[in-house]
Amino acid sequence: MKKASLIKLIEQRIRVQWNDLSLSDYQGDDFTYADVAHIIHHCHELFREHGIRRGDRIALCGIGSARWSVAFMAVMTYGAVAVPILTNFTPSQIANLVDHSESKLLFVSHAIDNTLGSFEMSQIRQRIIIDNLREPVSMSMNPEEIEYAAESSGESMCMINYTSGTTGNSKGVVLPYRAFIGNYESFLDNFGKVVKQGTPHLSILPLAHMYGLTLELICPFLSGCHVTFLGRLASPTVLVQALSQIRPRVLMSVPLVIDKLTKQKLIPMIKKSGLESASKWPIVGALVRSYLHHRLMKVLGGRVKHIVTGGAALNPSVSKLLLSYGFPLSEVYGATECAPLITVLMDKKNHPGTCGKSVKGMEIRIDSSDAANIPGEILTRGVNTMTGYYKNPQVTSEALDADGWYHTGDNGVIDSEGYLYIKGRKKNMLLGANGQNIYPEEIEQVLDTMLLVQESIVVKRNNGQLVALVHPDYKEARSLGLTDEHIENIMKLNTVDVNELVPSYEHIHHIEIHEEEFEKTAKRTIKRYLYK
Repeated sequence: MKKASLIKLIEQRIRVQWNDLSLSDYQGDDFTYADVAHIIHHCHELFREHGIRRGDRIALCGIGSARWSVAFMAVMTYGAVAVPILTNFTPSQIANLVDHSESKLLFVSHAIDNTLGSFEMSQIRQRIIIDNLREPVSMSMNPEEIEYAAESSGESMCMINYTSGTTGNSKGVVLPYRAFIGNYESFLDNFGKVVKQGTPHLSILPLAHMYGLTLELICPFLSGCHVTFLGRLASPTVLVQALSQIRPRVLMSVPLVIDKLTKQKLIPMIKKSGLESASKWPIVGALVRSYLHHRLMKVLGGRVKHIVTGGAALNPSVSKLLLSYGFPLSEVYGATECAPLITVLMDKKNHPGTCGKSVKGMEIRIDSSDAANIPGEILTRGVNTMTGYYKNPQVTSEALDADGWYHTGDNGVIDSEGYLYIKGRKKNMLLGANGQNIYPEEIEQVLDTMLLVQESIVVKRNNGQLVALVHPDYKEARSLGLTDEHIENIMKLNTVDVNELVPSYEHIHHIEIHEEEFEKTAKRTIKRYLYK
């Protein structure tokens, strides 16, 4: 059976829902599917004026928004290769990536364009300001007129996505059309029952990152959703306000956002109710938890069926608390190199600690003599996998072996039912004094549950000692009237408590206080390499 065409799916969705709302900016402009078609047509005319051909690269750099999304759709439906670039790159890095990708046009926001003024980009024929994209006033089209040429092959290059890089070295991941069809089919398999035509969806993740781009734009758009882009940092206060107005069925997020939402909004609500103790009582506890569940779910808009986390592991203590009050937690595991889906877990309550089973069209295996008990590198292959890194055959050969397996760089195990358990990043693994494998992420998950610990990383010093770097929750400390000296004493107590909960070879020697928040990647994970 012939595989679906990504470009034709976009075309069909525009035709079918011509007058329906498609894309909106939170507290900003709205665009129907017809509006999207008109702006796409205008962009295609610009492309032709500048001699752009199918397969040419077009870069996009700006905060996720409705107009960014329409520009992206214009590139896709023209048959050009989209090059989304994260806004947290420096201006010189952005210019270098535009050059490296050989992009001929650049869609850019006003703010980013102002910073790029002095940087040369050798092949760029024009910068197109995203903020200025509008539906042509004099233009009139009918849905029957919408027709875009399908991609020549599922293996054709669809996108180059530059990773934010945990080592500071960004690689251009080449993704073919089939990877997005594969992800869309997996999205429908897992979320299709609640994400349907007309369903409201709130996008809070960066669109230049594959998690946000695929699961918050491409898949909802192809499903006929009305997508609203938050367009700003998803602080708990802003997020709760937006959720109450948009009322989405699925909330896609990263663990850091859910962690802050839980600690700053949900836990205070539980404590304020005065029912925290009663929720643990026999017989009546279930009724109390059910009552609190409905009150807490209203904070998320009242209609969320799946809270999906990805990009890192959700802290077990946060996960346990949310599950105890009936929150519908799901988890995805993936990589930019798989656009991004590798596994999905739909029922976190009955499968704690795992990130699920491989999605349709993908295989996973562990590079270990005993995949169920001895951690090894997680390997995956299938329809979602990249074709390689752009203009980097050496790194491609290191990541993709001769049999097509992508080496993720994560270590894990797989149980007899096919559930994957991630232990930590292979390159983060530390060697204990007696040869034990130490995964700092496991210690950090325990440490992050301790008093006044906002975030942490564990490193190994040259003398072999494990040391925890901790950024304290200064806001909470000050509200309790605590001084810096109090915080230092609490961290000493935390050291003792952590060491009682982890194996002896994972004991930390001491905690060092880090006054500033740690620098993070687009998916809100700490840039660990900066602190080793």
